[in-house]
Amino acid sequence: MPRGGPPYRRRQQADRGRPRGRGAGAEGREAALQLRRPDQRLPLNAAVDIRQATIEDLERIVPLFDGYRQFYGQASDPEAAGAFLLERFRQQQSVIFIAEDAQGQGLGFTQLYPSFSSVRLGRSYILNDLFVVPRARRHGVGALLLQAAARFGRSAGAVRLSLSTALDNRAAQALYESQGWQADTVFRHYSLPL
Repeated sequence: MPRGGPPYRRRQQADRGRPRGRGAGAEGREAALQLRRPDQRLPLNAAVDIRQATIEDLERIVPLFDGYRQFYGQASDPEAAGAFLLERFRQQQSVIFIAEDAQGQGLGFTQLYPSFSSVRLGRSYILNDLFVVPRARRHGVGALLLQAAARFGRSAGAVRLSLSTALDNRAAQALYESQGWQADTVFRHYSLPL
């Protein structure tokens, strides 16, 4: 099981010292489980915690992962999503970072899969999944998740992180480039559907 990593936090000065939803007892947990209306936007001064997820976070990640899959045209299937993620945790086959608001409600996640670079003789990671719930988009949550992934990669001694995105996904490309990611202009990537 992956170990919980250090929390990466962006908190506004006014939020410091306020009770957090995760440690607020049963009342805080109930509040964290309540779903917000999709049209409710994340307040601009909201606290966002980014941390490495563990198997204990599975119930928090499944709705995010299911939403990610739906974004890419897949039918909602929380049961299959949960089984897939559970296996990744059990086999230590991925590293997941989760973004949460002050009440512990999931705002987004990113998932890294380990790989290797034969040419550079080192470990690399594929940033395979990045998702932010609609209400939290354009508030820096995606950037914070990318920064956490980069810090993790550096601390793990990786030689690089890589990702792919749709050619027409200009918003994602702008986000990646704003965080120092560079488009590959040398290699063309292929896949073989099996």
